[in-house]
Amino acid sequence: MMKTLVCEEPLRFVYKESVIPTLTEGEVLIRIKRIGICGTDYHAYQGNQPFFQYPRVLGHELSGVIDDFNLSENAKGLKLGDKACVLPYLYCGNCVACRKGKPNCCTSIQVLGVHTDGGMCEYIKVPEQYVFVDNELSFNELALVEPLAIGAHGVNNANVKADDYVAIIGSGPIGLAAINFAQIKGAKIIVVDINQERLNLCKTKFNVEYTINSLEENTVEAIRRITDGDMCDVVIDATGNLKAINSSFYYLAHTGKYILIGLQKGEISFSHPEFHKREATLMSSRNALHSDFDFVLGSLKNGSVKAENYITHDVSFDDIADKFDGLAKNPQKVIKAMIKF
Repeated sequence: MMKTLVCEEPLRFVYKESVIPTLTEGEVLIRIKRIGICGTDYHAYQGNQPFFQYPRVLGHELSGVIDDFNLSENAKGLKLGDKACVLPYLYCGNCVACRKGKPNCCTSIQVLGVHTDGGMCEYIKVPEQYVFVDNELSFNELALVEPLAIGAHGVNNANVKADDYVAIIGSGPIGLAAINFAQIKGAKIIVVDINQERLNLCKTKFNVEYTINSLEENTVEAIRRITDGDMCDVVIDATGNLKAINSSFYYLAHTGKYILIGLQKGEISFSHPEFHKREATLMSSRNALHSDFDFVLGSLKNGSVKAENYITHDVSFDDIADKFDGLAKNPQKVIKAMIKF
């Protein structure tokens, strides 16, 4: 038997005993060591996650050790005791998106901890193709790969180039990841937020030259001044805030690209003539690809991404049910909380 934390309904976690999963061919059993908490988990706990069903075992930012496997004939390279992280987007492999090499937006995608039970438990089984092994990295680093990969995927979708002006809207974990990977591309970063503590963090830990507190200054005028009137080659929203998303259309340069990583439930609106005359591109960015995971793993190993810049809190698995509410209510201070076994 294993210990599992179940979100029975909004605002209520319950520890339960459940059966350790048994494996069929092509599956790997991972003993969980770290679970990163993300905005999706907070929203599910608070009852704000759309299309969500309870009860649910949350958790999709996972790392651990390979405890058992029942591999297919084509599987290679996995060993008992290997340190691993998990790509949590279970895809069908047959739909139009999967056939085009975009399983991150599979038409019947099942995300661990959202559509199906996740990793807030001692053991989880996953198909072998979703397991990424790296014995050089720490469990904290491995648990960060998934959220970092979302930022990397957005930057890759934007095709960021050296010396591009890139505006990152929002400096939560995904926004910080987008900052990191746009910097790796050689871009000039402008961060827009209403949280001055986060903006200060962008300067001190991420070496961002330009930050704008949109509560204190006119963002359009500030960007115009920074870019000598050209505006931004790329705008990336990492807030999911409707007002921020709609406002950010005005930050675009002519020929600019606007990438929506953040998600909100309403309808976005913008001036068609203003967007049209720029011949601008609007694109959503969902989840991440296997190639994004590989790139993030390499970036952690070469030191261009540092886990300590993201993780602000850690808590034991046995205590998280009592402490989760406090973390959820303190978004100003919490960047990434990590659950430890």
